[in-house]
Amino acid sequence: MKKFYITTSIAYTNAPPHIGFALECIQADVLARYNKNSYFLTGTDEHGLKIRKAAEESGKTPKEFTDEISGKFKELTKKLNLSNDYFIRTSDEKIHLPAVNKLWLKLEENGDIYKKKYKGYYCSGCEAFVTEKDLVNGKCPNHNKKPELVEEENYFFKLSKYLNKIKKAIEKDELKIIPGSRKNEVLGYIKTGIEDISFSRSKDKYWGFPVPKDDSQLIYVWADALPNYISAIGYAEETEEFKKYWPADVHCIGKDILKFHALIWPAMLLSLGLDLPGIIFVHGFITIDGKKMSKSLGNVVDPFELVDKYGTDAVRYYLLREIPSTEDGDFTYEKFEARYNSDLASGIGNLVARVRVMAEKGFKNNDSLKKEIDKAKKDYSKALDEFKFNKALQAVWSLISVCDKYIEKEKPWEKDSPEVLGALLVCLDNIAELLEPFIPETAERIKEEIKRDKYFINKRGKVLFPKIC
Repeated sequence: MKKFYITTSIAYTNAPPHIGFALECIQADVLARYNKNSYFLTGTDEHGLKIRKAAEESGKTPKEFTDEISGKFKELTKKLNLSNDYFIRTSDEKIHLPAVNKLWLKLEENGDIYKKKYKGYYCSGCEAFVTEKDLVNGKCPNHNKKPELVEEENYFFKLSKYLNKIKKAIEKDELKIIPGSRKNEVLGYIKTGIEDISFSRSKDKYWGFPVPKDDSQLIYVWADALPNYISAIGYAEETEEFKKYWPADVHCIGKDILKFHALIWPAMLLSLGLDLPGIIFVHGFITIDGKKMSKSLGNVVDPFELVDKYGTDAVRYYLLREIPSTEDGDFTYEKFEARYNSDLASGIGNLVARVRVMAEKGFKNNDSLKKEIDKAKKDYSKALDEFKFNKALQAVWSLISVCDKYIEKEKPWEKDSPEVLGALLVCLDNIAELLEPFIPETAERIKEEIKRDKYFINKRGKVLFPKIC
């Protein structure tokens, strides 16, 4: 079976997890589960000026601070029932640091690292130098803050050297960017002209790993963070795992870090002589009741609290069904509860309960709904191959609707209908299979509810999704 290597971006550890990162992780998890022979990587990005400042404000060392925040992100992977194979931390000195040092020395050996004095605007929120054309009314559009004017001597990476190759790879979809609008956005960046990028900061102004052979400089965040995709699978020692899984098949990222993944990372890989990733899948942001999520507005949604209140699968389902795969989407508790009641409690939950009760009278295997099952599976696979999670779930719910209409037509509660109930059980088996990548706990519970050994059906379990009143 063909390998499938998928990654999320690594979460920045200046603050605890919010629902936006949960969305990205869940999307990646669906793709990892769907593609079976997969390796799924997530983790945390722990170096940079913003981390140093946040640690100082909390009265902790950067190491103490990032240990605490990274721990919360790792806990989130369990809370969301993610199937990730590894959790990488960029502060890790055993696996990550050797890979970063090897990468730096290779870039240097290839003549792609040089030192120069630089004066420019630096946005600590983005952890990036920005140009005036990147600003809106003198402010960073992502953080609505004026960048700091910085002047210092740093090491630079020859990004400009590789722009033409990257442009051709993107145009030919050798490096595919989804959605197409983001592909055009990157090509637009290149057209306006991209300069070489700083790859280090002065030791007294930063927190990170030292530059090899020059400990007066620390490796800049993107030169340290992006290599996590290869360090985690053994780049430093070129392990069999690295040889098997690289290149990545899919990088799942947010739209705010597209430039770094579509320009800087491919340029680094070209310099290293490594293959480019296959696809960069870009999702949008989650707004809260139509407004941008922010601490200042007090509207940040805590994924831990959400799961504790509604359950893991309910949270997974809402984010995958209600939030468009590649665009911004809105969250409100009212929308959440409405979707929960209509699709989960009254939808799949009600169907399983009805069929389960009626089938206790006996059933016979029957594939009379095979045509509808095959159509749903075809639509489902097409949607997932195109990263349209909501469309894939629509295909599953169309099959649930088929079952409901079939029940109303055949009225199996009025007479013995073993063939009708057999067809419904076959359909539920298939529904559970399709739901597994999306809401795995629920899929497993459905399978257990209708598990068959000739004419045996398990004892009734708890209601899948109790209605929210």
